[in-house]
Amino acid sequence: MLGATAPFLRPQRRAWPERPAGGRPPREQSAQAAAAAGSARSRSSAAAPEERRRRVAPLAAAPPAEAGEEPLLRGIFEISKRSCDVVLSSRRLRWSPILPESPTGDSSAVLQAEEEIIEMKDVFSVKLKRRRFAGQKKGGTLLGITIFKCLNKEENKLTDCAIHLNNLSEDHCHSWFKHLKEILNGFQNRPKSLKVFVNPSSHKREATHVYYEKVAPLFKLADIKTDVTVTEYEGHALSVLKECELQAFDGVVCVGGDGSVSEVAHGLLLKAQIDAGKDTDYITMPVRAPIPLGVIPAGTTNILAHTLYGIKHAVTAALHIIMGHIQPVDVCTFSTPSKLLRFGFSAMFGFGARTLALAEKHRWMPSNQRKDFAFVKTLADLKPEECELSFLPLQIPQEVSHGNDRKKKEKTKKKGSKDQWHKIQGHFLNVSIMAIPCLCSMAPRGLAPNTRLNNGSMALIVVQNTSRTEFVKHLKRYASVKNQFNFPFVETYTVQEVKVQPNLKSGLDAKENTYLNAASAEGNYPWNIDGDLMEEASEVHIRVHPQLINLYGVDTDDLESSQATCSCI
Repeated sequence: MLGATAPFLRPQRRAWPERPAGGRPPREQSAQAAAAAGSARSRSSAAAPEERRRRVAPLAAAPPAEAGEEPLLRGIFEISKRSCDVVLSSRRLRWSPILPESPTGDSSAVLQAEEEIIEMKDVFSVKLKRRRFAGQKKGGTLLGITIFKCLNKEENKLTDCAIHLNNLSEDHCHSWFKHLKEILNGFQNRPKSLKVFVNPSSHKREATHVYYEKVAPLFKLADIKTDVTVTEYEGHALSVLKECELQAFDGVVCVGGDGSVSEVAHGLLLKAQIDAGKDTDYITMPVRAPIPLGVIPAGTTNILAHTLYGIKHAVTAALHIIMGHIQPVDVCTFSTPSKLLRFGFSAMFGFGARTLALAEKHRWMPSNQRKDFAFVKTLADLKPEECELSFLPLQIPQEVSHGNDRKKKEKTKKKGSKDQWHKIQGHFLNVSIMAIPCLCSMAPRGLAPNTRLNNGSMALIVVQNTSRTEFVKHLKRYASVKNQFNFPFVETYTVQEVKVQPNLKSGLDAKENTYLNAASAEGNYPWNIDGDLMEEASEVHIRVHPQLINLYGVDTDDLESSQATCSCI
């Protein structure tokens, strides 16, 4: 009777270790022997049983001459509830489902499953997967390996996804885990240690939440060590960087808005000059920053983050940093005849600076209301600045058919470059000097769309005095696809150096002179440098320095086709 028989024993599940090429697990070998014995009585061919056994969909053959395609490991894992034949090389991970044998023995009935491929350059982390009880922090039952991959979910927006390779064999998984880690450690630009600055006041005080909830878990997943400083006052990051040992880190990361990024970038470059023994009061040829700068957007505005990533998104920025995407970027120095003021990427003098200065005086207002109020108030009180602009146009060698003629022209331009300064004097509503395109939601094409991140030039955009109505038309053009510079009162130049000299003339009538003196006392000549306010009434000399710093971000060509928008302004 059934009740008298021995209890039914459920077969124990086993995870087969890595098999050699052409080999099969023991259970499969037993099935093979049985199938071969049975088929010998009904068929004379020995190849027929091979066709009826479970089939492995053929993996695409790698080009024999292509480096990095030699298989390092091959084994069986369960992926998405299907047993798969998995092959690892130094460049990619490939797998194809193992298909069951055809009941009729007809090979044509077997559907060939498509293989799937992961490029190892898109993998940023690999972990052993274990089952643990509640409260258990170590040990646990090994379930397999989890691979974390970086992918483009939307245009210029990165996200992460996990791929689970299930196998219960400890030796099998540890061998694969070791090889996967060795491949990931071979990528040169990926940081292992980062210095992080978080501005807790940025964007409704959300920067701390953005970092610890969205960014820090990704850094931990990628095994990146972090030293975090939560800034307590303006200039805190600068003071820390001056005393920081930069060689202990692979990069510096700033979590905040434009003002925070400007301070950290300036501090990083200033520290590089100090370490190089440069005179920081007057720098004509600055040295490059030794480590890259990463920007995590968490402010009301973050033009630099939008320009680098095409969209304001903290996870996207964090993944670019983890993957080690490096982009060399031009940087400007702002100095007076006697001292260096700061390093920066872009600046505005006039309307753009006055708007920021007014907004800074109303920090008690919510960010969006403060910005709108300052914009409308400055527009209502629109007044031009009287100053003298001197600039050195960029010398671009013309392509000619004869190489000797080209060399002669280049030598002539280089020799005469000192005498090619141009001067413009008059009343200007706004003056912009930008070494980067400055993408933002209100200017999808950029505030300086003809400038690139690292072409060794600056865009000088001069808006001469005009009516308020015409000036508003010019501003509205930034939000459209129309040319915002197609106005008779707007002039644009591609330059290497610019000097801005504000004019305060004597002999004015008492009323106007009183206004100028009062305005000067409140910062009559403010500068908006990367969203940070700087007041300077004397001449300011701006120079561009090609590729002075590396930033974590995407390539410039990817940004040119980007149509992404964000809410950073």
